[in-house]
Amino acid sequence: MCARSPVLNQSGPTEFVFRVFTTVPELQVLLFVLFLVLYLVILSGNTAIIWVVCTHSSLHTPMYFFLSNLSFLEICYTTVVVPLMLSNIFGAQKPISLAGCGAQMFFFLTLGSTDCFLLAVMAYDRYVAIRHPLHYMLIMTRKLCVQMVGCAVGLASLLSLQLTSLIFTLPFCGHLRKINHFLCDVPPVLRLACADIRVHQAVLCAVGSLVLTVPFLLISVSYVLIGSAILRIGSAYGCCSLVHLRPRSSTSEDEDRQIALIYTFVTPLLNPLIYTLRNKDVKGALKTAFVSKAASDNI
Repeated sequence: MCARSPVLNQSGPTEFVFRVFTTVPELQVLLFVLFLVLYLVILSGNTAIIWVVCTHSSLHTPMYFFLSNLSFLEICYTTVVVPLMLSNIFGAQKPISLAGCGAQMFFFLTLGSTDCFLLAVMAYDRYVAIRHPLHYMLIMTRKLCVQMVGCAVGLASLLSLQLTSLIFTLPFCGHLRKINHFLCDVPPVLRLACADIRVHQAVLCAVGSLVLTVPFLLISVSYVLIGSAILRIGSAYGCCSLVHLRPRSSTSEDEDRQIALIYTFVTPLLNPLIYTLRNKDVKGALKTAFVSKAASDNI
């Protein structure tokens, strides 16, 4: 029979608050506007990719199917983090409940891990396209593509659920705990535990290694076959797991926040740029869509 969570034995509900970026009103306004603009650009850019892939039959191929799913993941990934972060820039610190923190951690880990696995799937897709061009459409069927995306989501959800559940069985000292971060990420939450966390750190390292190593190996194999572009994509998305893989003694809390800002804003922002500005098919479809829209407006 499973032991009850130590958190449930506390006299009051456990809540968390996030560390503020700054207390200077002018800087608060600047950060709010900056993060909001970046968030809106991420939403619009990735939504444009999904829209153009769904509405243009010429893009109904496995590669663009995976690309539209990647864009959807980027939208969800940033939405899990940014709105709550924006709401905490101004005014008094707003507490988040234990359940709310756990939910954010689960979805954050699930979407980030799915992102990594999907990049590996996309690398395999390019491998098949180059090694078996004549049989590509016979191998990469619609059913197989859906199954591969489903497996990526399923594996990421399973790993994230186990890790999140393991962390939130820990006791957290006090009623209101301050997270030295802007989201409920694993390392800063673990620092608040009033118990031995060596087992939890070992599990975190194992999960992080799996999420990072497997996609990296597949992408590296594809790199040997199709060039350096795929490896650069893999490097950009690896930083999220690297935060979790670093030993606790070498981890700077400020460094964690800085790296988190990169994979919260920069990486989702680069996705539409990498896959559209350097892709003539997507650029052509977008151009056709805008010309058609302009023509219809003038009628």
